[in-house]
Formats: sequence, C-alpha cells, structure tokens
Amino acid sequence: MHKAGFVNIVGNPNVGKSTLMNQLVGERISIATFKAQTTRHRIMGIVNTDDMQIVFSDTPGVLKPNYKLQESMLAFSESALQDADVLLYVTDVVENPEKNMDFLGKVQKMKTPVILLINKIDELGSQSNQNTQSSQGLLGDIVAKWHTLLPNAEILPISAKNKFGIDMLLKRIQELLPESPAYFDKDQLTDKPARFFVSEIIREKILLYYDKEIPYSVEVRVERFKEDEKHIHINALIYVERDSQKGIIIGHQGVALKKVSTEARKSLEKFFGKPIFLEIFVKVDKDWRSSERELNSFGYNPE
Repeated sequence: MHKAGFVNIVGNPNVGKSTLMNQLVGERISIATFKAQTTRHRIMGIVNTDDMQIVFSDTPGVLKPNYKLQESMLAFSESALQDADVLLYVTDVVENPEKNMDFLGKVQKMKTPVILLINKIDELGSQSNQNTQSSQGLLGDIVAKWHTLLPNAEILPISAKNKFGIDMLLKRIQELLPESPAYFDKDQLTDKPARFFVSEIIREKILLYYDKEIPYSVEVRVERFKEDEKHIHINALIYVERDSQKGIIIGHQGVALKKVSTEARKSLEKFFGKPIFLEIFVKVDKDWRSSERELNSFGYNPE
C-alpha cells in the first residue's frame, strides 16, 4: 500500500505558514521572515518515504487585494482549497479568528479534512503574565472560539519555530492521506526550478535589510544561471517601481546593494553547495505590480 496526497497550508499573513512549511519538509524551501506578505507564490515541498509521498504547499497570506499582484496571491491561496487532500489552516494566539471571514467561509464548506493549527503557543506565557488568566486558560478560549467557526476541523496547538507539535501533526497527516501512487519522482524536493530559489533568496535579503514599502515594491528576475562542475554564475535584476526606490536599493556608493549581494551569495552557496559568482543590477519598471503581462512573466499565474 502506497499513500500520496496534497497537503496545502493556508491562513492569514504573518501567522508562521512558511516556518511551518520548512519544518514539515525539513528543508529551507519558503522564505520565512518577521514581515507579513513574505510568500507571493504557491510553493511545493515534497516529502518522500518508501511507502508515502506528501506534497506540501505553502501559499501567500490571505488578504483583500489592492492591486493585481495581490489578486494573483489570493488566487494562489484559493486554488489550494480546490486540490487539497488535507488542508492545514494556520492561525496563531493573537490573531482575531474572524479576520477574512470570506475566505474562512470557503474553508467551512470544504469536505476535505481540515486541521486547524494554533501556532506560536510559546508566546502565551508572556500574554498570561499581563493577565490573570493562565496560559492554559487563554489557549482554551482560543480553541473554543475556533471550534465554533470551524466545527468540523481538528484543532492542534503548535509552535512551528520550536518544533512543538510537528511530529504529532506529521503522524496525523500520514493517517489522513489517501492511497495513491506518487505524483512526483521520489528524488524530487520541489516543483520549482533553481532560478526560482535564486530570486526568492535575493528577495528575502531585501525583506530583511530594507524598511517601509521597499520590499513590497520589489521583484527579482534571474537573467542568467550558468552552472558548471565547480561554480554557478548568476546575473539577476531587481525590479522597482520608482527611481527613488532604485536609489534606496543601491544606497550611497552602492553600499546597500553590495550588502544584499554578499548576503544573498552566502545563502545561495549554502543552498546549492557550490561557489557562486553573483551580479545584481536594479531596473525601474513602474507597472510591474499592476501589469498582467509583467505578472505572468514573473510566474504570478495560478492556472
């Protein structure tokens, strides 16, 4: 008997979906930073054993879209409701359970098994110190509230950052998976090409080192990826919307861009296990977030 299925991770921004994804897959597949709206694509991570294949999907945080890029991000999240064999709906201990009720209403109607994950339970202690209520009491209230909203869901408290509850979650997923042959080759880790992870790692550094709107106005395209036995040569373009943003990305005498390039190169060398020669340039394209043609070229087409 062989089991296989799609386990899709959904939820609002900044609840820890990407951290959870990386823990479940055991590899650094998704960008995980402290900033919201980090994930823009639907990213698959594949876990294989002799008798099982679990295809995990990390998705963008659910939000009401303000421009075409966010419309594409929402479409990725909604597509994850359609093909899931098991749905992981992630929340945390501070989120308002009634946030984005439109999306939650779609989850309520699903016939697929839903596991509701209450993440960041390690933070309950600091909350209970400011309250007369104990951590267990606070968690009980959160569970009760979610049980009314998703009565058919199994509820599991976890801490993705501290790996608490992850083994129990994996065991339950394995029980729920249907019998099926593998969907992908058993040596495949993800559905994304190498260039995708280059652009994501560069974008991660931008998220970490720049403030305000800059990280959300940026996209990265890999123009050249040439690999030989010993090295990988990469040329990448950072797209911004305004000349002023280009100046901020580059920084005085190129210092800021050099820092991004250096940190990205280090992460890329760890990811690929080879020395990397990395060149990064910056280009202004004022329409990239609102042009359907541009978004399609960056892979923001959920079809």
